[in-house]
Amino acid sequence: MPATTTISADAPVATLINVFTVEAARQRELVDLLVLATEEVMQHLPGFIAANIHASADGTKVVNYAQWESAEAFHAMLDTAAAQVHMRQAAAIADQFDPHLYTVESVHHR
Repeated sequence: MPATTTISADAPVATLINVFTVEAARQRELVDLLVLATEEVMQHLPGFIAANIHASADGTKVVNYAQWESAEAFHAMLDTAAAQVHMRQAAAIADQFDPHLYTVESVHHR
């Protein structure tokens, strides 16, 4: 299993893309919370591969692009008490959030 983010149509991973909408004044707070949650909890859970936190240039979005070994590993994380604490904190900061699991269908490089 890859130890870093690998974006490949044939990688056997479950990809979470969670788009948070946030007030620009709170974007850094949410980014810091997601980084802390990853460092303290997520990366220690079974099936975790990688997480990448992105902040939009306009301050209104934060995107969490994370990879898990399987959808089952991702769903098991959702049932973990320590993860739930961080998810509730993120939900309290964000105006909206929209998490979905994805498969990579196509990758193009120059």
